[in-house]
Amino acid sequence: MATLAQPVRFALGTFSGGGEPPFPGLVVDDRVLDLGAALRWQPASTVAVLDRWDEALPALRDLAGDGNQAWRPLDGLRVHAPVEPRQVVQSGANYRQHVIDLVVANRPEDAAETEDEARERAAALMDRRARDDQPYVFTGLPSAVTGPYDDVVLPSWTTQPDWELELVAVIGRPAYRVSTEEALEHVAGYTIANDLTARDLVFRKDMKEIGTDWFRAKNAPGFTPLGPFVVPAEFVPDPMDLRLTLRLNGVPMQDESTKDMIFDVARVVSYASHTARLLPGDIVLTGSPAGNGIHHGRLLRDGDVMESTITGLGVQRTRCVAEEQA
Repeated sequence: MATLAQPVRFALGTFSGGGEPPFPGLVVDDRVLDLGAALRWQPASTVAVLDRWDEALPALRDLAGDGNQAWRPLDGLRVHAPVEPRQVVQSGANYRQHVIDLVVANRPEDAAETEDEARERAAALMDRRARDDQPYVFTGLPSAVTGPYDDVVLPSWTTQPDWELELVAVIGRPAYRVSTEEALEHVAGYTIANDLTARDLVFRKDMKEIGTDWFRAKNAPGFTPLGPFVVPAEFVPDPMDLRLTLRLNGVPMQDESTKDMIFDVARVVSYASHTARLLPGDIVLTGSPAGNGIHHGRLLRDGDVMESTITGLGVQRTRCVAEEQA
């Protein structure tokens, strides 16, 4: 009995080379196909492909296995952020061990409870959050997004730049007030983000009543390296069983599974959609696991190299450059 051929695995990205403008590309192994030329509606960007995702997806499957197309070698092309999102949605405090560590680290110096008691209290709090509460979501700026191999400029106005590796859901179908059960049907695929944070600016010192200032802490140009590619959801069987690893100068700093999320990808996307209308190409960051720089007592500095991987999504590699050296 004949066996069915396995579908060709592919991804989406944005590329340029030889002075040409960026173009949306289909990635198969080490080859890239210009979708602006290969698709009949000649999309100018990856977002334009995602805008017609239901039509595009079967066409991409066919193109991925077509050896007669004008494929180009990936080597030699510049890899940009795979999408230029219209909206950036970010989720905070969404990994159980990370939040427990934060609770313990921020105990008052004169706290009566021991570290073990604080961990037990925080664990119970996380159980209650997962059962009764809602995700913590805020928005970022598209102008903070940069490519997966671009240098990250560390602004002179922060003394505590930190890393935050995150799984990103890329929207492929408009989502507004969708249920948790429906949410993943609106996700075209997944990619990698490093959601950098200026730790010294998270809390306002001039008016503590205001609380957190995510605008100032997270939106410097280049503070959201994205990519390298968008891997379609059909090639990510279970987004809640992926390994996230960030290495700083070769040393593992974050190494955790998405199983540790308090609110899974579907709940985060659904929750965000009940306030905002999510559009094709929008990115939803789903939180960062334990192991940030503030935990290790080692923040980013000039010359550092961060290498980030998530199972099946490729490798992101960025070098830190002090603003005065940029």
